[in-house]
Amino acid sequence: MEPELDKKQALPEKTVLFDKAIYRLAGDNGLLVEFGEGIDQKVNMKVRAMAKIFEKSIPDGVREIIPTYRSLLFIYDPGVTNPAILRPLIEQVENNLGKIEIVPSRVVEIPVCYGGKFGPDIDNVGKDHGLSTSRVIQLHCAPEYLIYMVGFTPGFPFLGGLDEKLYTPRLKTPRLLVPEGSVGIANNQTGMYPIASPGGWQLIGRTPLKIFAPDRSCPFLYKAGDMIKFVPISIDEYETISQKEKG
Repeated sequence: MEPELDKKQALPEKTVLFDKAIYRLAGDNGLLVEFGEGIDQKVNMKVRAMAKIFEKSIPDGVREIIPTYRSLLFIYDPGVTNPAILRPLIEQVENNLGKIEIVPSRVVEIPVCYGGKFGPDIDNVGKDHGLSTSRVIQLHCAPEYLIYMVGFTPGFPFLGGLDEKLYTPRLKTPRLLVPEGSVGIANNQTGMYPIASPGGWQLIGRTPLKIFAPDRSCPFLYKAGDMIKFVPISIDEYETISQKEKG
């Protein structure tokens, strides 16, 4: 299923960073640790800091640690550990976060050819807000977008920082197939489709870059915590880059 935020997440009126994490059971082998509410860089920075520490020293019995916008999900082996054991370890790390240095975010530039056959919904976005196509492109390319998390399909980036002037609802009827590299908008989110898949986001452009390539030494162009900077290019530039990507 394509990523879709609920109303509270999609158009948050308020973001909150908890003083202390909130712990919730997730099934019979999961512990969800929440650090705040809403989509917020401070909340996500804490998530990334905690994840960074646990990547270096995974507690016994923990099979996987999954970061999201505002939480960490610990998947564990009930035969080895449990929430009563994990919670004090997590609290100890949280209490010492001030000593952890977060590496500055890397900025990854993504060339995008906007409109036309690559961005069939760009007019929808413009009409919703009384904007020209050139203004939509300008607003979309202006920010550096933080990658809060990567998921749904391999390499799909959940980005924060879209200008409010571009907030546009998803399509009422999703497409059966969205081309690889498509760049879209849904509510207050913008993102890219690394592989062809069904989807209901408003498509405004496409990148010629191979976002996800399993045969590369580094299959992904970016990771959670990086920043994405979209750069507009012409159709000719798109074709040139596309040919290079094909090798």
